[in-house]
Amino acid sequence: METVEFYNGNKMPVVGLGTFRVENNDDCKEAVKHAIINGYRSIDTAMIYDNESKVGEGIAEGLAEAGIARNELFITSKLWLADYGRENVQAAYETSLKKLGLDYLDLYLMHWPGLDEAVMIDTWQGMEDLYKDDKVKNIGVSNFTVSHLEALLAQVSIKPVINQVEFHPYLVQDELRRYLEVQNIVAESWSPLMNAQILDDEVVKAVAEEVGKTPAQVIIRWNIENNVVVIPKSITPSRIDENLDVFNFSLTTAQIEKLNALNEDKRIGPNPDEFSGQ
Repeated sequence: METVEFYNGNKMPVVGLGTFRVENNDDCKEAVKHAIINGYRSIDTAMIYDNESKVGEGIAEGLAEAGIARNELFITSKLWLADYGRENVQAAYETSLKKLGLDYLDLYLMHWPGLDEAVMIDTWQGMEDLYKDDKVKNIGVSNFTVSHLEALLAQVSIKPVINQVEFHPYLVQDELRRYLEVQNIVAESWSPLMNAQILDDEVVKAVAEEVGKTPAQVIIRWNIENNVVVIPKSITPSRIDENLDVFNFSLTTAQIEKLNALNEDKRIGPNPDEFSGQ
């Protein structure tokens, strides 16, 4: 599995399994287990997804069946806005660990910046506390814009290793990705397939035909070629396998530019400048 290296020297797989909108049931457990048995080493969840317990069961069963150690996996979860504030971070983190049945997370993210800058910075200091106390391997953010990051970096001692944001050919986030590159913060995309909407795009389908791969594989590869970590979601075993089968081909510069040119600055999720968690 290819990895990306954070500024702190730690590494993360470039492709993982997303679990957004996956219900807390046995389908969730089986998807996570199948992914681990079949080569995935990164699993992404969040408190607000309300599926951490079944993700945890899938991790436990996947580790046992694959015969690998916990330290071979990279597990991410996220702090929700209702738990913001420095004094709340550790309890929220420990609740997620308990549900997941884990001793630590490889990555813990602030899920959204929120609308109050002071609360955002105070919360990040709670994230720093976890990191300094060796309770978590890496800390990062999700859905932060350039202005959020600038406000944060002006006042904190440890910068995020990663920013998980909406990213797909209809929202290429050029300015943000350039900023992250300068800051040596990794970019990661959630919902890279736009809930399958992007798979019907004629340009995407044409590129898929050119390279002999599926539209989903093309989009995942496009993320990798753009140096963006990607976590496609699926609970279907064949799709889970398909989404990882992206390391035996590459896209040409022309194909990448064609996909980049689809940008419409179109979001399927909330605008981070306006989202309060309600």
